[in-house]
Amino acid sequence: MSNRMVIDNFMATDVAKEPIRKGFGKGLVKAGELNENVVAACADLTDSTQMNFFKDAFPGRYIEIGIAEQNLVTVGSGLAAQGKIPFVSSYAAFSPGRNWEQIRTTICLNDRPVKIVGSHAGISVGPDGATHQMLEDIALMRVLPNMVVVIPADSIEAEKATIALAKDPRPAYLRLAREATPVFTYPEAPFEIGKAYVLRSGAHISLIATGTMTYQALVAAEKLAKDGIDAEVVHVPTIKPLDSATILSSVQKTGRAITIEEAQINGGLGGAICEQLSEHLPVPVKRMGIVDRFGESGSPDELLEHFGLTAKHITFAVHQMIG
Repeated sequence: MSNRMVIDNFMATDVAKEPIRKGFGKGLVKAGELNENVVAACADLTDSTQMNFFKDAFPGRYIEIGIAEQNLVTVGSGLAAQGKIPFVSSYAAFSPGRNWEQIRTTICLNDRPVKIVGSHAGISVGPDGATHQMLEDIALMRVLPNMVVVIPADSIEAEKATIALAKDPRPAYLRLAREATPVFTYPEAPFEIGKAYVLRSGAHISLIATGTMTYQALVAAEKLAKDGIDAEVVHVPTIKPLDSATILSSVQKTGRAITIEEAQINGGLGGAICEQLSEHLPVPVKRMGIVDRFGESGSPDELLEHFGLTAKHITFAVHQMIG
């Protein structure tokens, strides 16, 4: 991925915004066009998860399950057993939040290529509050054997991730945000499941981010450059399998790291990175995310500020760490 093209794009004053989940909707239609075995099922949230695009394009390959998330994933497992490639969607608070045992037993244990799409994840869900702000899903899903975990940074990457997951033979979890967020990647940029990408080279510290937080890390790196701090930004769209080689290479160069995620730091991206570094390259690490608490009700911008997940807070954390 070209650093210069990414930075020019995201620093534009008229940067476009689009919900990441919309990229999933577009990508699912393209995946359906490429392979007639791609099917979809939803728990009565087609518009919210943007699965309505697929429903309209392929009504004969769509199943409305209703508000029954346990049934949603078990039907998906059955479809996969018959050779289909099922995408099953709901709010992340409900899937995997409500049906983790069924995912574990019917999908992962049988190694079925069901793609679980958890929308409206993170605190940026906004006014719906703690009950609907799923923050534990990364930890829940990456611990499952056979499960792939993907968290795209913007709508363009979500579209590419969806198409790639349709071609991948493993069970997978695709985590999507609700709000419109900056579109800063570009269609020609590479995307491969299991790969992390250095979006900005640096020598003083590694900012390792995923999902919506990658944009914030890039903005922070621009601010830090004005202070003479050269931050390297590593985007990790695949939490599992983790691209250990890219991450270790970056941290070996910089000697310190900050992880940033819109999720619980315990068991999430921060946990995954610390596991790798503690085994292979012990260095100072700060984890930024949600620290052992639930979400709150508020606007997305208010909540990101309140929980310290903006470029301003990342910049402050780097100054503290570097001293």
